[in-house]
Amino acid sequence: MQQFLNETPVSFVIFVFTIATSVYAFYNPSLYGRLMLHPYSVSRGKSIFQLLSSGFVHKDWQHLIFNMLSYYFFAFNLERAIGHWQFALLYLLSLILSDLPTVQQHKNHYNYHSLGASGAVCAVLFSYILFSPFSSLFIIPIPFPIPAIVYGVLFLVYSSYASRHANDGINHDAHFYGAISGVLITVLLYPQVIQYFISTVGAKFGI
Repeated sequence: MQQFLNETPVSFVIFVFTIATSVYAFYNPSLYGRLMLHPYSVSRGKSIFQLLSSGFVHKDWQHLIFNMLSYYFFAFNLERAIGHWQFALLYLLSLILSDLPTVQQHKNHYNYHSLGASGAVCAVLFSYILFSPFSSLFIIPIPFPIPAIVYGVLFLVYSSYASRHANDGINHDAHFYGAISGVLITVLLYPQVIQYFISTVGAKFGI
């Protein structure tokens, strides 16, 4: 455990804090309401902290488990690959950037709220894909391993569908913007990853 904490302290703290905060908020409605993203208020300079705090609460157990499983698959390995402060920067900045389009879109909708770590989790996922696009994952209930890059595409397809059809308070649009944020931040930190990704994909298909 000590070695694990030494190797991935940032991703471990975020993982534990997100689960603890989400579970506590499930049973504390007033806190739950304060931490959710309220674009109407944020766009008017109020409750700016919600750009971050909304990423540490979730709608229900299913939402929390889905996000934390995705996080678990990628975050710890990504921190080992890019470094501690780099991972913290990517995760927290992606939380904010993935919410900004939602704030703009719903700035005049007083009754709109959203929550979830999906934007930052998607940033972690797509950052990881740049470094290891064909690592195999076992995703329940799929009975066979799938490459990380395929998982990423399926994740975005689901997010696109849910953003159009779901009315559940989950910020599904943040998935797309989180993915873009994750890729851009990773490329800014490690420009050489573009060539690495292209050569890895090319080698896989014999190009």
